[in-house]
Amino acid sequence: MPFTVAEIAKELQGEVRGDGATVLTGFAPADRARAGDLTFAENETFFQRADASAASAILVSGEFTSQRKALIRVTNARIAFARVLPLFFPEPRYEAGVHPSAIIAPTAKIDPSAHVGPFCTVAEQTRIGARSVLQGGNHVGPNCQLGDEVMLFPNVTIYSRSQLGNRVRIHSGSVIGADGFGYVLDQGVHAKIPQVGNVIIGDDVEIGANVTVDRGTLGSTMIGKGTKIDNLVQIAHNVVIGEHSLLVAQVGIAGSSKLGNYAVLGGQAGIAGHLKIGNQVSVAAQSGVMRDIKDNERVFGSPAMEDRQAKRQFISLQQLPDLLRRVRDLEKKIKDLGG
Repeated sequence: MPFTVAEIAKELQGEVRGDGATVLTGFAPADRARAGDLTFAENETFFQRADASAASAILVSGEFTSQRKALIRVTNARIAFARVLPLFFPEPRYEAGVHPSAIIAPTAKIDPSAHVGPFCTVAEQTRIGARSVLQGGNHVGPNCQLGDEVMLFPNVTIYSRSQLGNRVRIHSGSVIGADGFGYVLDQGVHAKIPQVGNVIIGDDVEIGANVTVDRGTLGSTMIGKGTKIDNLVQIAHNVVIGEHSLLVAQVGIAGSSKLGNYAVLGGQAGIAGHLKIGNQVSVAAQSGVMRDIKDNERVFGSPAMEDRQAKRQFISLQQLPDLLRRVRDLEKKIKDLGG
């Protein structure tokens, strides 16, 4: 659907510089933009590329000017970029109703505005809220609660008694509510500890593909509202994750650890069990956390330590070969003197 520059600026509460009647039909990065496209620039380097591109207009933050293109000036170009993309690339619409191949238990309650796609299973006593979508091949176990506008991409599995808030999005292959990894050694055998808790996911959480969130042994594994979880993340039993946190790909959190609000775990970071990670903590990629971390700390390394200390140690390790050579030279000189 085409928009004028003025229409886009109004939607973004931005300011037009140039021809507001310019028609925009798409959005593209500067190096692939064509006539009719809108692009964006966050700094001088990107603006120069955008201004030299074939794009018809540029979304900018800052006092940029152009003799060739219309500009839409906003406070933050990246935030505006995120807001404008859905205008040009709207998500597919799903018609309300249940596909004939879906299996719906008699006691399940599905809002009439929801969409249940092919080969889905909805078990007993489960409730699915307004405008929610099960795209296809989804299994939702008994006694689950799915809020409004939930989106389950194909082949997501929701185990029994899981609770999902409003506007939760879960991508393909993820499993919510599987048994936690709980065993006790009994007479030489690893005896299973029954996992009888559940999973509770707050509003506006997005979970990537092939993520596993285990149910609590007792009580709940909890993910706070607004948290975003990348692909291939493992969250163990009774973990509590605060609000608006970010977990990047391949993060693993062991059982009963607690993560605060606005925390960031870099890719492949690992959190040992029964730890408390504070608010606004940043854990660098591939770090191994073995201790509690206070609010606002930044840690790095394995075992993770305060990032400046870890960086000093890393630099020192790089200097170690040269230090060893110097020590060998000194030992040889001392030996020669002694001879």
